[in-house]
Amino acid sequence: MIAAPRGSVVNEPKSTTTKDQINQKLQNTKKHPVHDRQAGESPTPFTADSMPPMTTALDVIAIGNALVDVLAHAQDSFLEQNRISKGSMSLIDATRAEALYETMGPAVEISGGSAANSIAGLASLGGKGAFIGKVSADQLGSIFAHDIRSLGVEFTTRPHRDGAPTGRCLIFVTPDAQRTMQTFLGSAAQVGPDDVDPEQVKRAQVTYLEGYLFDPPEAKRAFVKAAEIAHDAHRKVALTLSDRFCVDRHRAEFQELVHGHIDILFANESEITALYQAGSFDTAVQAVRGKCDLVVLTRSEKGAVVVTPTETVTVPAEPITRLVDTTGAGDQFAAGFLFGYTRGRNPRDCARLGAIAAAEVIQHFGARPEVSLASLIQGRV
Repeated sequence: MIAAPRGSVVNEPKSTTTKDQINQKLQNTKKHPVHDRQAGESPTPFTADSMPPMTTALDVIAIGNALVDVLAHAQDSFLEQNRISKGSMSLIDATRAEALYETMGPAVEISGGSAANSIAGLASLGGKGAFIGKVSADQLGSIFAHDIRSLGVEFTTRPHRDGAPTGRCLIFVTPDAQRTMQTFLGSAAQVGPDDVDPEQVKRAQVTYLEGYLFDPPEAKRAFVKAAEIAHDAHRKVALTLSDRFCVDRHRAEFQELVHGHIDILFANESEITALYQAGSFDTAVQAVRGKCDLVVLTRSEKGAVVVTPTETVTVPAEPITRLVDTTGAGDQFAAGFLFGYTRGRNPRDCARLGAIAAAEVIQHFGARPEVSLASLIQGRV
């Protein structure tokens, strides 16, 4: 069994800096009612059955891993000792998750998942979003559902009730602000075609697919189903490649998905070169040009490049005062870009919105905005 979730700082901090940063994050994080329940009391249940029919138009509906992030600072030596590849996302089993959890330093738990983070960012910008992802009917599942719905996001996926607990992602942030993720999918891996509501997909301008979810076979079928529904309704489909190692595992299938179903592709420099096994970024750009309407490539401090069939648009990174945690950079860049896209903005403006959203999230601990992104973009784009 995975260890019980942490509701506060645990263990003795390794340094004063770590303790201060974690404590500040805890102060900024809204306390969940589920944390206040008495010992032995069941978590607050949730269900999609009692929710009224949704008819509102959506900007974006996302399909991805419904996870609770467990974030902690770590030294490079910790990653080496535990044979963890720095900067990667690896899938782990329950035994490995429990062992790593027990050796982590002080940590905070925040609802996460890549696509869910993007939808949270979209909501912070003032957009209307929905999320499809699987949690279990347990404490962490209730926290996840509460968090995402509190943002005004539609979340109606029925919880998993057979065995696997809600998934979690153990995130180790090294002193250079790089994030390394060890993910126990749990119930998140149970997303399948039956979880895709055709009417909900038709209401969204864009259906956004998370590459991290591409490992389970049923999730792949859910992706294809959602993409076909969206295109039949004359809507757009976007995909984030998510992780180089994920691309390496599924290169041929990703290429098939990108070339046959995707209108807007998001990737970082490492992911796009891996997709085409290119020797350089420029070679990868030429390989992907024309495969999608828009290819949005992030390059960290080098900014971003938007590739269309006929042009290449380069947008610089947004200046920051300090770099703390890169965990949600790509997620929030996608949020800003899609917010602009669903409002008819040109590729340069969309990328600028993405850069502003990404700059906000990398200056604090955690993968979701701490301030209103709508207020940050006012008068700037």
